[in-house]
Amino acid sequence: MIEVLMAERTPHQASSVSPMLRLAEVVASLSLATDVGTGQPLERALRTCLLAFRLGQALGLSDNQLHTVYYVALLRFVGCTADAVHMADIFGDELAAQAQVATVELLPLPMIMAMLRYAGEGYPLPQRLRKLSYGLSSGIERTREAEVAHCEVSQNIAQRLGLGEAVRDALGEIFERWDGRGVPGRARGEALSTAIRLVHIAQDAVIFYRVGGVDGAQNAARKRAGGFYDPQMAALFVRHATTLLAELDQVSIWETVLELEPSPRLFLSESQLDVAVRAIADFSDLRSPYARTHSSAVAELSFAAARRCGLCGADALLVQRAGYLHDLGRTTVPLTIWDKPGKLTPSEWERVRLYPYYTERLLARSPALASIGALAALHRERLDGSGYHRGLPGALLSPLVCLLAAADVYQSKIEPRAYRAAYTPEAARDELRTQVRLGKLDQQAVEAVLSCVGEVRRADRRVWPANLSEREVEVLRLIARGLSTRQIAQTLTISPKTADHHIQHIYNKIGVSTRAAATLFAMQHNLLREGFSE
Repeated sequence: MIEVLMAERTPHQASSVSPMLRLAEVVASLSLATDVGTGQPLERALRTCLLAFRLGQALGLSDNQLHTVYYVALLRFVGCTADAVHMADIFGDELAAQAQVATVELLPLPMIMAMLRYAGEGYPLPQRLRKLSYGLSSGIERTREAEVAHCEVSQNIAQRLGLGEAVRDALGEIFERWDGRGVPGRARGEALSTAIRLVHIAQDAVIFYRVGGVDGAQNAARKRAGGFYDPQMAALFVRHATTLLAELDQVSIWETVLELEPSPRLFLSESQLDVAVRAIADFSDLRSPYARTHSSAVAELSFAAARRCGLCGADALLVQRAGYLHDLGRTTVPLTIWDKPGKLTPSEWERVRLYPYYTERLLARSPALASIGALAALHRERLDGSGYHRGLPGALLSPLVCLLAAADVYQSKIEPRAYRAAYTPEAARDELRTQVRLGKLDQQAVEAVLSCVGEVRRADRRVWPANLSEREVEVLRLIARGLSTRQIAQTLTISPKTADHHIQHIYNKIGVSTRAAATLFAMQHNLLREGFSE
């Protein structure tokens, strides 16, 4: 193993100790997941970073300012899983919808027009009308809340990656506007961070350039100058657009962006990498109420089972990290498929079969993450060759693959899905042993996993994080399950007013204002799942 850096080094700056991994590699890999998670081509965020950075250089920004621009651009879309359910409620396939509305200006009238055009597209007329009715009646208000949630989730992820206040503050301004008509409407004009003003122009220019060439990008900048954009920055972009945009067409965009990071470059120790991959797991799992904490549970169960089997620490750590990242490729499949209550069609099933492939591809460009991704991508393989996406025979599946597969199956079974209730632990055990008899799962791996189930029990906490009360933790768990205020009240046999009072107290204590951000806080602090379920 590579020598470990001091875990308390903040930020993760290089020292005389050899670093394990550049933070920029992790964030750039995560940015690829945000591309597919918003229905965009790979490298959209990388191109946004390159363009915003070049504009910053043209303005003569300092290295510290460029550092902020760099990471804000890469993380611009990391909050996309916060509003996936909202997008699906209105449009259906939220990935297709985000691609369709990517050029729509976020103002009430353009948003209403987009809803009229795209809400429920492809659905039978009655369903489409229901989605359209919902979108028009509450969609604007919920969209504003979703935008705030996007910002708060982005700030949480950035903090867990070790990035500083300047980056986090700028991510809180993602949906603000130069003219003050943005969300949450706390800043305008020069009060907006320099980084977010540059990223606003760059994020749109990348898309308009792809669909309309240099002229399309320039026209959009002129039209939005003084509204969404800083007019002076927009004018700078228009003057140099031909040169700036030409650089986006190069083959080595990944390498170019990694080389851009200003000094001092940031590095991760092994313990900091563990924090980072856990944050990425939460990014992925936040997207659906059925998946929240799944990846972290699989990671911990895989690690414990590996140690139970006597595997070395390096292998146990590798399978744990693969557990955290194994479902990253799920971001390529819309919630209309994952959360479908009925049977999948052949075309839907084909998209599901490919998500492990994308897990591997999203991590493959980073040398340090590639080995994790290669293992993570095999968690759906089976000994009899019936798994996916490769359909490998058992002879090609390592003990780590077998452990990861068994842990994933067990954890999936004890979690509810849109099409079934959760299995009891006993039923899940029986199912795993049935799959052993059918030649799908490895017996030793299954028994190792099952022997670890329940060995870590729920902590008897006297003090919850952020000084939350027992009742507030109960409410927070119900929020994370996607229950409305009225449903929370019914579940706890309290009035809706009391339930809302608890929710507002929770928000004040943990420093957020949205359900998605509160859910992410609960995931981060193990409030939804403490120890292995049994």
